[in-house]
Amino acid sequence: MSSPLDKLEPRLVWKHFDAIRQVPRPSKHEERIAEHVVAWGKSLGLATGRDATGNVLVKVPATPGHEKAPVIVLQGHLDMVPEKNSDVTFDFEKDAIQVRVVGDYVYATGTTLGADNGIGVATAMAVAEDPAVVHGPLELLFTVDEETGLTGATQLDPGLLAGRTLINLDTEEDAALYIGCAGGADTHAAFTVTREDALAQTVPVRISVRGLRGGHSGVDIHENRGNALKFLVRTLAAVRRAGIEFGIVSIAGGSKHNAIPREADAVVRVAASSEGALRATVNEAARVLKEEFGEIDPGQRLECATLAELPENRKVFIRFDNERLLDALLACPHGVLAMSRAVPGLVETSNNLAVVTTEGNAVSVVTSSRSSVMPSLAATTEQVGAAFRLGGAEVEHLEGYPGWKPNPSSIVLNRALAVYEREFGAKPAVKAIHAGLECGLIGEKYPGMDMVSMGPQIESPHSPDERVQISTVGRFYRLLSETLKELA
Repeated sequence: MSSPLDKLEPRLVWKHFDAIRQVPRPSKHEERIAEHVVAWGKSLGLATGRDATGNVLVKVPATPGHEKAPVIVLQGHLDMVPEKNSDVTFDFEKDAIQVRVVGDYVYATGTTLGADNGIGVATAMAVAEDPAVVHGPLELLFTVDEETGLTGATQLDPGLLAGRTLINLDTEEDAALYIGCAGGADTHAAFTVTREDALAQTVPVRISVRGLRGGHSGVDIHENRGNALKFLVRTLAAVRRAGIEFGIVSIAGGSKHNAIPREADAVVRVAASSEGALRATVNEAARVLKEEFGEIDPGQRLECATLAELPENRKVFIRFDNERLLDALLACPHGVLAMSRAVPGLVETSNNLAVVTTEGNAVSVVTSSRSSVMPSLAATTEQVGAAFRLGGAEVEHLEGYPGWKPNPSSIVLNRALAVYEREFGAKPAVKAIHAGLECGLIGEKYPGMDMVSMGPQIESPHSPDERVQISTVGRFYRLLSETLKELA
């Protein structure tokens, strides 16, 4: 059966990506993709196995004549972020990603594409299989659960790798080499609310935020994209300012700690006589948000819908809990908090109000903080925790992960720079990224590991708008292949 990717070049890369996108691999469910890679390695007669955490290691012998070259580690992660549009029926644990080619881009249909990091994994597999690529001994390291906890890198056995030079294949920008990343930590807040019977003559109304771009909470945070949860609580605050009494039935939005929320909903009850005023206030909030965010999020929608009278809609938070929850969510910072003084244009510190869920009398909130300066990361998580503690929540700060300190004198960086300039006639940008790369954790496990990160152009990762630029995949493969040749 033909695939939309059949005619794309480099053929080996797209062949492997086409196979990968058909294997379910949401974070924490990587068993089938790991089996796929292990089976591939063994079919080529390569030493292949998994560690206790589930990470896959494939050892690739050197091209004949290059056996004495240093061992190079090519590293990526097996999992993907399972995000979909609310009107799409899709099971990430069972279904294959459906792809389409539009011009110079590959997209999925209504879901994340998984180019993050499927293209990196496919590229490493292609290099190992391609007789035209000259290289020394390679170790292909494919980690698990990068997206939700960096678990594979965190639990990596410090004696597993022989190589002391690593090329990470998980950045998402053409014509750029990355030599540093932010550290990060999550905060969980648990609110316990008291409910009461809704007053007579009230009706249940759902206020919904739809159509936002979302995106990666590190890579895209500098664009000041709209956060659906912030849109929602700002709208509820506007309703409160208008003097319209309401009781919250539920509030929810976002699904991943490292994704900017695209959609959010609150079910509230208001007096039937106030429903018209509520809709007018929501419409005015939509106008204000459109004025503020219309250029970056032109598809935003703020909608009201009257709901049927169901048992689950008849109990509302008492007024005190309405107020403290709303105020805590308003006070929680979101977006860029500081820019780097050392690296022009680099976001230094940020926070993402990521997920809110309501189950019975429990409202849970997850935030994700990032910084390339560890004291700033600690200060940010403390600020977030303070906002929620003032709102009466129980707060837990999860153990974070370290950043990766840039090393401009890196040997592998300077080889890659020279190759890029020779092959493409220009100098690539050398950057640090405001996101967590596994390099920080691997560098902690293997002190002195010389590292660089590269990749093709992947846009809007962690959202159903994710796409990869086809022409840049060819440049990425060429850069990696030629860099390996130089290192050999």
